[in-house]
Amino acid sequence: MSLLKLGIISILLTSGLFAGTYNVDIHHSSVGFKVKHMMISNVKGKFDKFNGSFVFDEKTKTLKSLQGEVEAASINTENLKRDDHLRSDDFLDVKKYPKLTLKLTEIKDDEASGELTIHGITKTVKFDLETNDVIKDPWGNTRTGLTLEAKIVRQDFGLKWNKLLETGGLVVGDDVKISIELEGILSK
Repeated sequence: MSLLKLGIISILLTSGLFAGTYNVDIHHSSVGFKVKHMMISNVKGKFDKFNGSFVFDEKTKTLKSLQGEVEAASINTENLKRDDHLRSDDFLDVKKYPKLTLKLTEIKDDEASGELTIHGITKTVKFDLETNDVIKDPWGNTRTGLTLEAKIVRQDFGLKWNKLLETGGLVVGDDVKISIELEGILSK
């Protein structure tokens, strides 16, 4: 075996040694969204129940993989009437489609893409990715954080409910901005 082959194998083995699986710390993470309301303002919301994990290489500070799921019924825009409407079959239809899922399939530098499933429909979505350093917390846990942001068209996922305004335009915007802030704890 040549020295070049040995060197390549050594690099591959070494790079894998620093990657670890991080479980999402739900108390320091969020899965949020923002959508236009009546063409003039933005409504922000979040999902209160979610979980997931990701593999992060501490040495190269690169995300290797990520997967997670959200309980659709946990949607929260701090308006019960609106949240109940968003849970209904006009939007998420949470009885029929209780989970939203994301699995990243390609990660390169500060971009990632993956399979996002909402309302039973799976689409490939591109995300802007920001990763952070790895630290030790005061309790001896190893932590890191990352941010994923994307814009989707809700009608692509079968979320088509809307109403026309008398002055023109629509009650609910078509574009939805997604913002996922995750803090993970290295699995022991």
